Amino acid sequence: MPPPATNAADSVADDKPLVLLAQPLFPHFAAALEGRYRFVLAADADAAAAAEARVLLVPGLKVVTAELIDRLPALELVVATSVGVDHVDLDACRRRGLAVTNAGGAFSVDSADYAVGLVVAVLRRVAAAEAYLRRGRWATDGKFPLATKVSGKRVGIVGLGRIGSLVARRLAAFGCPVAYHSRLPRPSSPYAFFPTVVALAAESDVLVLSCALTEETRHMVNREVMEALGGGGVLVNVGRGGLVDEPELVRCLREGIIAGAGLDVYDKEPDVPPELFAMENVVLSDHRAVLTPESMAAALDIVSGNLEAFFAGRPLLSPVTL
Repeated sequence: MPPPATNAADSVADDKPLVLLAQPLFPHFAAALEGRYRFVLAADADAAAAAEARVLLVPGLKVVTAELIDRLPALELVVATSVGVDHVDLDACRRRGLAVTNAGGAFSVDSADYAVGLVVAVLRRVAAAEAYLRRGRWATDGKFPLATKVSGKRVGIVGLGRIGSLVARRLAAFGCPVAYHSRLPRPSSPYAFFPTVVALAAESDVLVLSCALTEETRHMVNREVMEALGGGGVLVNVGRGGLVDEPELVRCLREGIIAGAGLDVYDKEPDVPPELFAMENVVLSDHRAVLTPESMAAALDIVSGNLEAFFAGRPLLSPVTL
């Protein structure tokens, strides 16, 4: 998500509904919503605001703890601006009977496009070839070495939800056979289902992660999975960094257990394992798959719609199943 801008309002009573902020709003969200709601940073909320607040808005991936939730006795709704909600203590939300909403499908298209871009960039060694050219080596050493064809590569997708389904369609158009793993098989899917990530990796040349981070999926891509993916295999992650055991990923890349990786997310952002910076077979970006004006506008529409629905007593647009 884009860097937040400072946006703390004084806790003064007026006729606008009160919404607590887990951290400052993004500038474009603030410009669109400040006229309709009275925003107060949770960290700055006085006793009256904490007692009154029915809604907590969570810009970006700010961690929402049980301690914060317990400080808000009137809280009914947590509104996330992200799709994943692993930064929110969902157990605490369940105990309190709170509703939680996310960004729904706002980011799906851009996430899928970016995942495909990473697949192409890693297999065709786009970043390494560009660096080679910028260093002036074409003139001195000749053409950059051969890379790997994309078409025909077997693609395994972990998480065939909105994003995963779009990734599948895009890579199928490249002529790639597609298979998937998810919690349950999808009878209507045209793609082969594998019951475990290890089994899927063993039959894949490219493994794309597009699932949610939960206690069950944390570090699901471990050494066993990477060994199954094999020495020609590539890992692409546009889901959450915690899906991958990062120390094992570094070791497997160093040892040639897998051929490369395209990573947009990391386990402890903004920290990136420093060993990855020197690896030419790894393409890195700063959790920016969804950072387009179109995705940001779509997310604002969903967040705004959820706030409007809640205060009007209507069904929420994008409730999360807890």
